Amino acid sequence: MQTESATTRLIPVTRWNDSHDWPPQGGLRHLIFHEHENGFHKCVRRVGRRVLIDEMAFFQWVTEQGGDAK
Repeated sequence: MQTESATTRLIPVTRWNDSHDWPPQGGLRHLIFHEHENGFHKCVRRVGRRVLIDEMAFFQWVTEQGGDAK
Protein backbone atom coordinates (compact mmCIF):
# COMPACT_ATOMS: atom_id res chain seq x y z
CA MET A 1 0.00 0.00 0.00
CA GLN A 2 1.41 3.38 -1.05
CA THR A 3 0.92 6.44 1.08
CA GLU A 4 -0.04 9.77 -0.40
CA SER A 5 3.27 11.32 0.63
CA ALA A 6 5.10 8.78 -1.55
CA THR A 7 3.20 9.86 -4.67
CA THR A 8 2.77 13.60 -4.32
CA ARG A 9 4.19 16.70 -2.71
CA LEU A 10 2.16 18.98 -0.43
CA ILE A 11 3.19 22.61 -0.79
CA PRO A 12 2.06 25.41 1.55
CA VAL A 13 0.22 28.18 -0.31
CA THR A 14 2.82 30.69 0.87
CA ARG A 15 5.64 28.60 -0.70
CA TRP A 16 3.88 27.62 -3.97
CA ASN A 17 5.70 30.25 -6.03
CA ASP A 18 9.08 28.97 -4.87
CA SER A 19 8.39 25.91 -7.05
CA HIS A 20 5.92 27.20 -9.67
CA ASP A 21 5.45 30.53 -11.46
CA TRP A 22 1.72 30.08 -11.98
CA PRO A 23 -0.69 30.79 -10.47
CA PRO A 24 0.52 33.67 -8.32
CA GLN A 25 -0.34 33.44 -4.63
CA GLY A 26 -3.36 35.74 -4.99
CA GLY A 27 -4.75 33.61 -7.80
CA LEU A 28 -4.22 30.48 -5.77
CA ARG A 29 -6.07 32.00 -2.82
CA HIS A 30 -8.94 32.90 -5.17
CA LEU A 31 -9.13 29.28 -6.34
CA ILE A 32 -9.14 28.10 -2.71
CA PHE A 33 -11.86 30.58 -1.71
CA HIS A 34 -14.12 29.18 -4.46
CA GLU A 35 -12.87 25.58 -4.16
CA HIS A 36 -16.31 23.97 -3.87
CA GLU A 37 -17.65 25.82 -6.92
CA ASN A 38 -14.69 25.15 -9.22
CA GLY A 39 -13.65 21.66 -8.09
CA PHE A 40 -10.37 22.90 -6.61
CA HIS A 41 -11.21 21.17 -3.31
CA LYS A 42 -9.52 18.09 -4.82
CA CYS A 43 -6.18 19.92 -4.59
CA VAL A 44 -6.46 21.41 -1.10
CA ARG A 45 -5.32 19.71 2.10
CA ARG A 46 -5.72 21.35 5.49
CA VAL A 47 -3.63 20.58 8.54
CA GLY A 48 -4.81 22.75 11.39
CA ARG A 49 -4.76 26.31 10.04
CA ARG A 50 -2.19 25.49 7.39
CA VAL A 51 -3.45 25.17 3.81
CA LEU A 52 -1.42 22.88 1.55
CA ILE A 53 -1.72 22.25 -2.18
CA ASP A 54 -1.39 18.70 -3.46
CA GLU A 55 0.96 19.29 -6.39
CA MET A 56 -0.05 16.25 -8.44
CA ALA A 57 -3.77 16.89 -7.87
CA PHE A 58 -3.25 20.53 -8.95
CA PHE A 59 -1.81 19.55 -12.34
CA GLN A 60 -4.52 16.94 -12.80
CA TRP A 61 -7.12 19.64 -12.01
CA VAL A 62 -5.52 21.97 -14.61
CA THR A 63 -5.74 19.21 -17.21
CA GLU A 64 -9.41 18.60 -16.35
CA GLN A 65 -10.09 22.31 -16.85
CA GLY A 66 -8.84 22.04 -20.41
CA GLY A 67 -5.33 23.29 -19.75
CA ASP A 68 -2.05 21.68 -20.69
CA ALA A 69 -0.04 20.55 -17.63
CA LYS A 70 3.54 20.60 -18.84
